[in-house]
Amino acid sequence: MKINNFKDKIIYYPLLVLFLLGITSFLVSCNALKPKKVDLREIPGNAKEKRLKNIKEGKGFTVMGAVKGRKGGMGAFDFATSNEMWRATLSLLDFTPLHNVDYSGGIIVTDWFKEKDDQDSIKITVRFLSNEIRADGLKVIIHKKICKEVNNCNVIILKTTLAQEIKLAILKNAAIIKENERETNPDYVPSGKENQID
Repeated sequence: MKINNFKDKIIYYPLLVLFLLGITSFLVSCNALKPKKVDLREIPGNAKEKRLKNIKEGKGFTVMGAVKGRKGGMGAFDFATSNEMWRATLSLLDFTPLHNVDYSGGIIVTDWFKEKDDQDSIKITVRFLSNEIRADGLKVIIHKKICKEVNNCNVIILKTTLAQEIKLAILKNAAIIKENERETNPDYVPSGKENQID
């Protein structure tokens, strides 16, 4: 924008300077830009102690930015390495090739696999609906690929008890992991409880 009139220049330029000063002072006053003072004597030197301190203070890994003080709701899950169901599922599915493992989204999908050449391939999908060890916090879906020829395949959802058996095995393994963690670590915080500690 070109200003030719002297009168307009007298009005426009001071307003521009005030606007730029206002933006600069706003940015300087932001807490995010201020350096944080840290006392190294208060930070534990051991990595395990640092993790426990962060968990107690509610600084653990959280999904979608971790708004402080929010309560769990639709799509608000805190998956961390301490999540027992996640660890139990990976342990149970370690015999299969994994296709998609989305830690923050709470889903594990295996690749198509089969035990014998004459069998149809299957794919297991595990969806985490909660981080608590509950039957309704987990959904297991098994797809079956039926191929009559190499390029002529149909994919169906397998309606057997295998999905329920996998779900129960995950829940049992997660309960065992949780109990073992409590016995070996007195400061252990179960998954989903990071923000509830004083």
